Amino acid sequence: MLQRDYTTSQLDVLEAEAIHIMREVAAEFERPCLLFSGGKDSIVMLRIAEKAFWPAAIPFPLMHVDTGHNFDEVIDFRDRRSGELGARLIVASVQDSIDQGRVVEDTGRRASRNRLQTTTLLDAIEEHEFDAVFGGARRDEEKARAKERVFSFRDDFGQWDPKNQRPELWNLYNARIRKGEHIRVFPLSNWTELDVWDYIRREGIEIPSIYFAHTRKVFERDGMLLPDSEVVQRSEDEPLFEAVVRYRTVGDMTCTGAVQSQAATVEEIIEEIAATRITERGATRADDRSSEAAMEDRKREGYF
Repeated sequence: MLQRDYTTSQLDVLEAEAIHIMREVAAEFERPCLLFSGGKDSIVMLRIAEKAFWPAAIPFPLMHVDTGHNFDEVIDFRDRRSGELGARLIVASVQDSIDQGRVVEDTGRRASRNRLQTTTLLDAIEEHEFDAVFGGARRDEEKARAKERVFSFRDDFGQWDPKNQRPELWNLYNARIRKGEHIRVFPLSNWTELDVWDYIRREGIEIPSIYFAHTRKVFERDGMLLPDSEVVQRSEDEPLFEAVVRYRTVGDMTCTGAVQSQAATVEEIIEEIAATRITERGATRADDRSSEAAMEDRKREGYF
């Protein structure tokens, strides 16, 4: 007698949940968009969107809030992948926000445009009248993330109030908003970094080369390895040296550090992550090495 295996893997459950969330948003909202930076989490979200609406095209645009200080490998991948899918890509530029006087750029050795993204993001949401914005945040990133719902309500100022969140019963989501308000939607809320990499392996998803071990000129600051770049200010007591590194997360290069690693394949990355006890943001994001209260304040202001 033919034996059939009806068991469902953890990745199957996570994928099904994420597909359900995306379809729910497409059905309930008028103008959703998906934040796509070319990083691994947004790449996985893009694959989920492909599966959710196949064989039709993805029914909403992609948007990237570009600081102008991103890694070339990631921007090249972003443009190529969105082009392959025939998806509309909106690039919201922090440099444009600076030029228009909407934000003031930091100066000094630790200057970063990362926090300036909030104003650019909110302006783009208002300009395009987006009422739902998919983000790739996961609850294992830091404690403030773990307090958010899958549907994270933002008021007409783009602000998040952790004490004014809507209940989510099973897979029922409240999509009711007034004009000017919007919802941040996190389909990967129940995923971990390891889940993301397991999914990339299972699906055979292409990712930017920066995620794999490579030789790069770096310098050390506060226990992090920052890249040699004209946009990253380095002092005389921070000498350059070559190291074999990779990036666990990607973003503004002024605050995104590399980790020393020999992992050159997805399988080796999975083995490395399974053995580590440091979160990816704790290891590689200088701006996220702050208190839980500080991160909540940033999210109240409209941060991702």
